[in-house]
Amino acid sequence: MVSQNELTNIRNIGIIAHIDAGKTTTSERILYFTGSTYKLGNVDDGNTTTDFLPQERERGITIQSAVVTAAWRGFKINIVDTPGHVDFTAEVERALRVLDGGVIIISGVEGVQAQSETVWRQADKYHVPRIVYINKFDRVGASFSRVIESIREKLGGRPALIQLPVGKEDTFAGVIDVLEAKKYLFSDPTGESYETLELDAAETVLVEKARAVLSETVAEVDDEALEEYVATGTVALEHLKPAIRRATIANMLVPVFIGSSFRNKGIQPLLDGIIDYLPSPLDVKPAVGKIPGSDEKVEVKSDVNGPLVALVFKIVADPYVGILSYIRVYSGVMRSSSYVVNAAKGDKQRVSRLLRMHANKREDLEELGAGDLGAIVGSRDVITGTTLCEEGKLVQLETMQFPEPVISVAVEPKTKADQQKLSASLAKFAIEDPTFRIKTDEETSETIISGMGELHLEIIIDRLLREYGVNATVGEPQVAYREAIGREVVQQGRYIKQTGGHGQYGDVVLKIAPGERGSGIVFENKTVGGSVPKQFVPAVEAGVRDTVTSGPILGFPLVDVYVALVDGSFHPVDSSEMAFKIAASKAFREGASKASPFLLEPIMKLEIVVPKENIGDVIGSVTVRRGTIQQIQDRGHLQVVESSAPMAAMFGYATALRSLTQGRGSYSMEFSHYQKVADDVKEQVIAKFEGSSGKA
Repeated sequence: MVSQNELTNIRNIGIIAHIDAGKTTTSERILYFTGSTYKLGNVDDGNTTTDFLPQERERGITIQSAVVTAAWRGFKINIVDTPGHVDFTAEVERALRVLDGGVIIISGVEGVQAQSETVWRQADKYHVPRIVYINKFDRVGASFSRVIESIREKLGGRPALIQLPVGKEDTFAGVIDVLEAKKYLFSDPTGESYETLELDAAETVLVEKARAVLSETVAEVDDEALEEYVATGTVALEHLKPAIRRATIANMLVPVFIGSSFRNKGIQPLLDGIIDYLPSPLDVKPAVGKIPGSDEKVEVKSDVNGPLVALVFKIVADPYVGILSYIRVYSGVMRSSSYVVNAAKGDKQRVSRLLRMHANKREDLEELGAGDLGAIVGSRDVITGTTLCEEGKLVQLETMQFPEPVISVAVEPKTKADQQKLSASLAKFAIEDPTFRIKTDEETSETIISGMGELHLEIIIDRLLREYGVNATVGEPQVAYREAIGREVVQQGRYIKQTGGHGQYGDVVLKIAPGERGSGIVFENKTVGGSVPKQFVPAVEAGVRDTVTSGPILGFPLVDVYVALVDGSFHPVDSSEMAFKIAASKAFREGASKASPFLLEPIMKLEIVVPKENIGDVIGSVTVRRGTIQQIQDRGHLQVVESSAPMAAMFGYATALRSLTQGRGSYSMEFSHYQKVADDVKEQVIAKFEGSSGKA
C-alpha cells in the first residue's frame, strides 16, 4: 500500500535549459550514478536512455520529453528530460505543469541564452522552484562570475552560491561546498569516486566570505533567518540550510551548483542539492481545480487517502501498447484494472495497465499514489490536460495553454493507400502534440499541417516517411499568417429557403469590431425584446466561430474580433438552429470583408552568436530580412546579436549564417508576437499565395 509518509521522499523534477546546454548528458549521469543504468550514455554516440527516437539520436537533440526514475539517499527522483529547442517548447510547458521543481542548466561558457530565458519564464508561470546547475565548466571561456551576473540581470534571479569552483576550463577539478566548508575533487575519470579534502588557508577565506554573503542573501528573503541575522550578524550553519530550502521553495532564491557532466564532475553534489533544496509534493501549494459545471474552486491536496485526482500531461502513441497517457497523481491512489472518470466528459473507463516509465521502457505497477508520475494504458478520448477522477467525486484541474503554430506545409499522399496511412498517422501526431494542427484546404483538397517551426515539421515529416511508411510529396514551408479587422461594421445576414412543407428562416444583424490584442474571438448577445429567441443564440455564435477560421484576405484565421448579435428576426414555424447558424456565417463573412481586413505575420525573437570579425555581415543579414537589432553584447571572443525579424524572411537563414561565418555562427529563434504586415509586403504575400496551389 502507498503510504502518505512516502511523499516526503519524492522529488518530481524537470531538467530544462537552452538547446545544447547538456540536459540529456546530465540526465544520463544522474541515472548512472544512482544505479538506474549501468552504462554511461552519450549524445554523440547516440546511445542515451532519454533520447530514444531515431530522429533524436541522429540530430543529437531532445524532441520528446522522457520520464525516468532514479533513487538517491533513499529518495525517489522522477526526472523529466525536456527539449531545449524552441520548436518543442510545449514539451517543456506540459512537463512544468506537473513538476514540483526544476534544474535549470546553464552553460558555463555561453551563460544565459534565449531559450534559458523562455524556460525560466515558463517555470515562473507555474511557480516551479528551481536550482541552477552551471555545466561545461571545463570548457574554454567558462566564467563563473559572468554566469552569476547573467542570472541576476537576464533572469531576475537571486543566486545563492552553494558551491565555488576549483579551477576553470582545463584546470577545473572540482567544487568547494560553502556550507560544509569541504573540497570535492573529481580526479577519477569515471566520476564514481571523488576525494573529500579540507580547505587550505586561501580557500577558507573564500568560503568565509561566501558564507557571509549567503547569510545576508538568505536573511533578505526569510523571516526566521532575518531575526537571527539582525541579532547576531550571521545565520548559524545548522539554520542556514533549512532557510535556503524554505526560500527556494518560496521561489525567492536559486541555489547554484557547478560541474561538467560530460567529464563526470559535480553530479553527486547536484543530486544532494536536488534532495536538500527542491520540494516534495507536500511542500508545494495544492493544485487548484473546479467542480465540473460550476465555477466553484477546490484545492486538491497531495494525500494518498483523499479521492483520486490525476492529470494527463502527455499522450504518446506507443507502437507496442497503443495510446499511453502519462499522468501525475495529485490525490488518492490509482490502481491497475480500476475504473476512472474523465472529469470533462463524465464517461467511465477502465485502467487496463498502470506503468512506471523509464524513457521507452515500461514497468507494470499495481498502484500509483499521490505525488507520483506514471502512465496508463487503456484510456479513451483523453487529451493533454484531461483530469481523471473517481466516480462521484469529480474535479477538473486547470488545463494547459499552448502557443499557436506559426508555420505550415502541404502534404500530398502518392496513392490511395498512402492517403489512409497519412490520415491515421497524422491523427496520432495530433493526439500526441497539442501544438500540431491538421486541416484540409477546401479549394485544393490538400492536407495542410502546421507546427511551431521548420524543425518541428521536419521531424514530423521524417517520422511520417520512416516510422509510418507514408509515401508523400511535401510542399515548401509557408508562414501561418493571421488576419484581423481595422474598423467596426454592422452587417445583416439572412437565410430564407422555401421548400415543400417547413421552410428555413434565419435573420441576424451583427456588430463586428476590432478586439483588444490577445482577446481572441469575443461574442455577446445584445438583442432586446426577443428579436432572436434565446434558443437560437448559441447557433448564431457557432456560425460566427466556424467562420472566423477563414478570413477574407487569404483564408487565414481571424484573430481578436468582437462580435455582438444586435438584432434579427425569426419565423415561428420555419426558424431553426441551422438557419440561424447559416445566417450568422453569411453576416460575419460579408461584414469582415468590409471591415478593413489586414494581414498579421509572426515576428520571431532571434539570438545570433558570431565571431567579432563577422558582426557587420551578420547585422546586414538581419536588416535585409526586415529585422530589427535590439542589442549587441560581448561573450568572450564572440558577440551576441539580439534582434527580431518576420518569420517569412527567416527561411534558410541557417545556411546563410554558416556561409557568412565560415560555419562558426549559430542562432536560435522563438516566436515573439504577431505584427501587421506592411502594405508593400502584403501585396507580395497575396500574389505569392494566389499564384501558388492554394491557401495555407
